[in-house]
Amino acid sequence: MEQNQKSAFTLDIRDNGIGVITIDVPGESMNTLKSTFADEVAELMENIESNRELKGLVFISGKPNSFVAGADIRMINDCETAADAESLARQGQALFDRMEALKIPVVAAIHGPALGGGLELALACHVRVVSDSAKTVLGLPEVQLGLLPGSGGTQRLPRLVGVQQALTLMLTGKQLRAKQALKMGLADEIVPESILLDAAIARALKGKPKAKKPKLNLVGKVLEGPLSSVLYKKAREQAQKKAHGNYPAIDKIIDTVAHGMNKGMQAGLAYEAKQFGELAMSNVSYQLRNIFFATTEIKKETGAEGTKPEKVKKAGVLGGGLMGGGIAHVSISKAKVPVRLKDINQEGIKNALAYHHKLLLPKVKRKILRPTDLQQQMLMLTGSVDYSGFKDTDIVIEAVFEDLDLKQKMVADIESNAAEHTIFATNTSSLPITQIAAKAARPEQVIGLHYFSPVEKMPLAEIITHEGTSEQTIATTVEFAKRQGKTPVVVKDGAGFYVNRILAPYMNEAARLLLAGEPIEVLDKTFVKFGFPVGPITLLDEVGIDVAGKVAPILTDALGERFRAPNAFSKLLDDGRKGRKSKKGFYLYDGKKKGKNVDSSVYQVVGITPAAKLASDEMIERCVLAMLNEAAWCLQDNIIRSPRDGDIGAIFGIGFPPFRGGPFRYMDSLGIENLVARLQHYQEKEGDRFKPCDLLLEMAAEKQTFYRK
Repeated sequence: MEQNQKSAFTLDIRDNGIGVITIDVPGESMNTLKSTFADEVAELMENIESNRELKGLVFISGKPNSFVAGADIRMINDCETAADAESLARQGQALFDRMEALKIPVVAAIHGPALGGGLELALACHVRVVSDSAKTVLGLPEVQLGLLPGSGGTQRLPRLVGVQQALTLMLTGKQLRAKQALKMGLADEIVPESILLDAAIARALKGKPKAKKPKLNLVGKVLEGPLSSVLYKKAREQAQKKAHGNYPAIDKIIDTVAHGMNKGMQAGLAYEAKQFGELAMSNVSYQLRNIFFATTEIKKETGAEGTKPEKVKKAGVLGGGLMGGGIAHVSISKAKVPVRLKDINQEGIKNALAYHHKLLLPKVKRKILRPTDLQQQMLMLTGSVDYSGFKDTDIVIEAVFEDLDLKQKMVADIESNAAEHTIFATNTSSLPITQIAAKAARPEQVIGLHYFSPVEKMPLAEIITHEGTSEQTIATTVEFAKRQGKTPVVVKDGAGFYVNRILAPYMNEAARLLLAGEPIEVLDKTFVKFGFPVGPITLLDEVGIDVAGKVAPILTDALGERFRAPNAFSKLLDDGRKGRKSKKGFYLYDGKKKGKNVDSSVYQVVGITPAAKLASDEMIERCVLAMLNEAAWCLQDNIIRSPRDGDIGAIFGIGFPPFRGGPFRYMDSLGIENLVARLQHYQEKEGDRFKPCDLLLEMAAEKQTFYRK
């Protein structure tokens, strides 16, 4: 560490002989563990080990809202080889081994997130006391970065809570609240935040607890032989059911736990460090870490540099359907603002209230919310069939039928019935914001705020600006979307905006493959294995065949023939097939196996006989290349501000495989010259819809990449 810099770790020895170590990383809002702390921590440990008067230690955070949020993953970027990353892991292991070996009791006093390396620190302590705050969560989310816990987590956690529960936590990255951690045995005591330190000191004064017998499995027997094999095999099968072999960290976590449980703690730690080093150098982890950094950067931006956002204190929502109800819910539960909702009838208001209640109820059952909290949040949503209660709204979000005249009328209504400063945000998925704002008295306060369904689950929000949108409106809308729990990406107005624009060619190409006879289940399984959360035909059923049929002509009119959809939508709609919403689409929706069984009668409707012909690689290439080319078109047309925004938009908006880094990083990995060559191959074979955009042609000629290497 630099001289004169404030220490991240301070030791205060109380009169009762308990040393309190406060972790407070200078200049950071949350504590993260850094390799640069090594000398400081080593000196601290020497002082502790040589002090014969110390009766115990307590680790606590100096930050108001976090314990330790993990290790600083930027350290991994500084590693050039797997051996470098392995050495990093061994360094953390050695420190925590040293803590665990202390003869005095060591207690972790946890308030706020204790994640990754933060939880590994707590696991090395002899006792864990946690606050009852909703902010307190414990977990090992390394798998989400393509890594495994590298500072002893794969060895200490299964010995503490059992192999089965430890694997579940590590393979999913799930975060536990205080009561869940206590029930599992991960925490030893829950106390109010106000007495956390006192309770931890009291625990330390009781002396070092007796070593707990390792909790190896549910029946408490030694985990070896057939039982061991079955447990690990089952864990592998369940994890890979969704991962399809695309995430190497999954197998390495299971192998590392098994190695340590069979060979012993020290062998397990050595194996853990080696596997950590290999994963850190993998392309999957590299791409997942890039996403983490990009998301962190976006969350710090306002969308309008130098402009301070206004605070939204009350929101309005127009429309009580699933979108409107979802928007109201995240505004209340996440952004903590009251919502006034308008619908054309009381039934719509009742539906929105019921949906809000339905989403809150599971949180009460899991004891995340108290019944009184539920009632309070229900009271924050009020409704009316007129504009009463809209005068003091700071932002009004419209989520109604895709009709330009209707949306323009709503702009006028809000300008007449709300405050002069009220922002009108439209959730349109296809109509240009410029047209919606065309007749507005205050067009500078009209903006697009495009959510994805279901609103409460999908992390992305597209913030769409037209030429007249003010910087203040942009900054305020971006900030409000963040408060709703969204990752906002600012895009320019244009048909399809960004996410739907790059999705359309991909879906159209999948439809062409279907009409050429490729079976529905083969298509969907092929793209799920590639890394998408669902296949394109399933997605078409989920989005709505009718919606796709309406959007396709809009995109074709605005952007040209490469967006022309196959002539199949009309036949499907004539047969009453809208998808899941009408319980009739490409799949059967009979209430038994939803979305699992193909409705084979659909083949007759579109006039084909299914027969698998193409190799999966060719199907993937055709559909994905169409999406990649359109992403480059969007950058060329300035729809998106940067490749970074394009990658985040695609990953969070349509589930582009995260381990591939997003469309732009994936194009870099393919090589721009190779990408152009493959597009030109399909242009010659399938038509001009595959013609590479000018930007790609220029980049190929100049041997450029979207990101610096």
